[in-house]
Amino acid sequence: MIDPGPTAPALTADLEAALLRELRANFDWENHARFHRRLTPPVIVLSDAATRLGRWIHATRTLELARPLVLTRPWSEVVSVLAHEMAHQYVDEVLHVVGETAHGDSFQKVCAAVGIDARAAGAPVPAEGVEGARVLDRIRKLLALAASANQHEAEIAMRRAHELMLRHNIEAAGARHRAGYEVRHVGDPHKRLDRVQHAIAGLLAEFFFVKVIQVPVYLPRLGKRGSTFELVGTHANLEMAIHVFEFLRATADRLWLANWTDARVRSGRDRLSYQTGVIGGFRDKLVEERAALQGTGLVWIGDADLDTFYRDRHPRITTRQRTVRLDGAHAAGREAGRTIVLHKPVAHGPTSGAPRLLRPA
Repeated sequence: MIDPGPTAPALTADLEAALLRELRANFDWENHARFHRRLTPPVIVLSDAATRLGRWIHATRTLELARPLVLTRPWSEVVSVLAHEMAHQYVDEVLHVVGETAHGDSFQKVCAAVGIDARAAGAPVPAEGVEGARVLDRIRKLLALAASANQHEAEIAMRRAHELMLRHNIEAAGARHRAGYEVRHVGDPHKRLDRVQHAIAGLLAEFFFVKVIQVPVYLPRLGKRGSTFELVGTHANLEMAIHVFEFLRATADRLWLANWTDARVRSGRDRLSYQTGVIGGFRDKLVEERAALQGTGLVWIGDADLDTFYRDRHPRITTRQRTVRLDGAHAAGREAGRTIVLHKPVAHGPTSGAPRLLRPA
């Protein structure tokens, strides 16, 4: 058991009731998406268990989740454990399996079939190999060089980092197992995701070898829903993608403050238009680099295993079209975005991969 730290304040009766309703709504969604509604809804309860994340109790038809998990960990981890316990319920009440251990063959097969993590450890388990760590270290060094005051040297360092990422992913694609992928989240669930963050998320999916999806989250202490971006990929690619997300957010803010007096910017209301232009300009730069690398024979055709992992994790995906206002402020931002040089070492940014608090049932 890992010490979860100071005891979190208890929820009010109203907030706990709202939390249980949200858990039931998540149960219904997972039951529909993964189990074709074959599970009969159980009683969902919270426990103060300090040694397990959750458990399925056959005798009382109870699905139990640990209160420390629900109140202190990211919502995606809560849903992951909920789905794990639903798989236990499926093995018990639908398949009527007896004589096997809790995580025996039947359970493993069910989890594999419906895209559930059989480990149910809450936070993703790091699985990147030695080669991935070496590549990440080399990219860190190149991005440190990209901070050079010499624009030409900085541009060369950034292009080399881009080439190294592309080469590594082309060579590694198809050689991974689903356990080689991790999940992280970016964006503050307490705040609305604006179109600048959506533009950055799209750029990550296009150029940085991760899958990105906006996912709903629940904030138990507020009794409200929010959303974040979920990133799926290898450890090295996720470290890079999180760095790029935070770097571009900060850079868009910096460029806006430096250039909001541009004649094409009419007022403070043009901020989002300008900043989406910044991201678009940086994308233009990456498109040109990728085209140049194709001339060397480096062509990215995707990672089928990552696509499968992502689709298993999100069996029902909807897409939406977003429009971009192409006004003067956007054009000004796009010009500024083309000058961006991605730099600074990749640091350990905010992730959902903190040490696990409890053990799965």
